[in-house]
Amino acid sequence: MATKIIYLTVGNKQEQVEFRSTDSIDEVRDTFRAAAEAGPHDVLKLYNNRGSIVNISPKLPDNTPDSKYRLEVVATYIDDLTVDKSRQEDIRNIERRLEDLEKLILVDAGTIPHEVHDMKLKIQSFNDKLEGIEHLSWLGLFKDISSGTSLQPFWNKKATAKQDEASYQHVYDRFMKMSKVDITEEVKEYLCKPTFDNWQWDDAEMLMLLRQMFIDLKFTTKFNIEMDILHNWLFEVYHHYNAIPFHNFKHCFMVTQMMYGLIQIMDLPKKLSDLEVLILLTSSICHDLDHPGYNNAYQVNAHTELALRYNDTSPLENHHCAVTFEILENSSANIFKNVPPEGNKKIREGIIRCILGTDMAKHCEILSSFKKILPDFDLQSKDHIDMLLVILVKVADISNEARPMEVSEPWLNCLLEEFFNQV
Repeated sequence: MATKIIYLTVGNKQEQVEFRSTDSIDEVRDTFRAAAEAGPHDVLKLYNNRGSIVNISPKLPDNTPDSKYRLEVVATYIDDLTVDKSRQEDIRNIERRLEDLEKLILVDAGTIPHEVHDMKLKIQSFNDKLEGIEHLSWLGLFKDISSGTSLQPFWNKKATAKQDEASYQHVYDRFMKMSKVDITEEVKEYLCKPTFDNWQWDDAEMLMLLRQMFIDLKFTTKFNIEMDILHNWLFEVYHHYNAIPFHNFKHCFMVTQMMYGLIQIMDLPKKLSDLEVLILLTSSICHDLDHPGYNNAYQVNAHTELALRYNDTSPLENHHCAVTFEILENSSANIFKNVPPEGNKKIREGIIRCILGTDMAKHCEILSSFKKILPDFDLQSKDHIDMLLVILVKVADISNEARPMEVSEPWLNCLLEEFFNQV
């Protein structure tokens, strides 16, 4: 039975921990907590010698006394992730006293010493750590990305199709706090895998992972996408997905995550143009925007506003396209605003083509057309590439069947629930 010895520093102390490769992840983390003299609910961060955060698990890479990990206790779990009110009041009192001292110094000396400014920053940093403890978990500190799922579908039958604005604001605030933290290499690697377990991640965390996809694919530099605008666009997309059983933001993320994995695994950036890869990822994100939870057959049979507007022809998919470009009409959320007009035209055409292709009523027609060009498929042919992009988005859209049963089975329950709502 193999035993691992891990060398690390905790503060100014040199420590080493031993555990078996067969130990559970909780047993390993308890060992590290003992080394740090931390409580059972304290949050730990482990850094390698390059300063990157690594996940504490039985798969932790071996090291040597010359390449010690650095272990830190970064926050203390307090009353179910809420900060103790008395401690908050203590911090506020300190801040008020510091402000009074600052005023006195300013009156007497006419200037504020840098030491006072540094002290204010330290107090703010400490306060942020206390208030932001729940935002640390998304880094993988408490997510076992190597095994099963919680099997806890997010959907609440009693919830309305739209969240209240306070809930949206809470997600936005958490997303903004997370945007200041780097994602670990382990999570980036996991993000490319078809085994990705969406049930371990909440909405704000998924927004952060979508942001990372744009960064890792270098879209932010290739298309000059400003980070604030990317944040606004991602949140607007999130805001336009409804709280329904299946065609919700989590589904949007899973389709996009599979597309991102296909892009990486197939090395598509070397086979397609930057614009075409951007179309793939953006179409995946937007492909079910503002889905009402009732399919096209229902729309047509019930003579809904969407069916009347689009003359019974792919009413939902046409609506998803329309909402996509309504969001982009807002200059503060237009991620394509620095793309030249000709590029914008190609992006619009490509996104519309890909989203309309997700209408399952057209499935056999699209598949038949794709099979015809396969024997002589040519990456230099625009028609062939256009068809390939449509097929790739369709593959990502129905990719749950390719995922582990523990990830895909809860999605089946959500889909059935949405279907039963139409009865």
